[in-house]
Amino acid sequence: MAGTLKVKIQEDIILENQDYGSKRTLEISSIDEIYKRIVTCPANAETTVVHFKQVAGAAGGATKFDGALDIQDVRYIRLTNLDSSNSITLSLQVEVGEDDSGADVSASILLEAGKSFMMGSGHDGINVSDANANLVTDLVDLDSLVVQPGSNAVSVEVFVASV
Repeated sequence: MAGTLKVKIQEDIILENQDYGSKRTLEISSIDEIYKRIVTCPANAETTVVHFKQVAGAAGGATKFDGALDIQDVRYIRLTNLDSSNSITLSLQVEVGEDDSGADVSASILLEAGKSFMMGSGHDGINVSDANANLVTDLVDLDSLVVQPGSNAVSVEVFVASV
């Protein structure tokens, strides 16, 4: 039975007696599969914490293939650095060819202690370019999320909602 995922983002701050807080709620309907796990990422090692593939039409309508989630069904992705003091490098592995051959390029971001990375669908939802920092509008698929914690082991929480 499908449900509606409610994602709430709230900032609370008052400066000089002025409230600058904000609260936003997003509702994503027809969610019928949740992938949630906490992963301990060892020091000085890259850890793939979630992998995606195009598996539409898989036997029995399966949404997983070789441990991968069906990128075409994903509607929401969140990764949170659960460490209280150490940052991580989060690498978004991108499959430019969209042929399930694996990542062709990547983009990495710093995710500080306690902070989260969120995105909607990874299907036709990302691309990168190293050619003169031009804007890229031809979007392709996210292949996987890889964590590099540096010299300290950290735990991350992965949450993916799919239809």
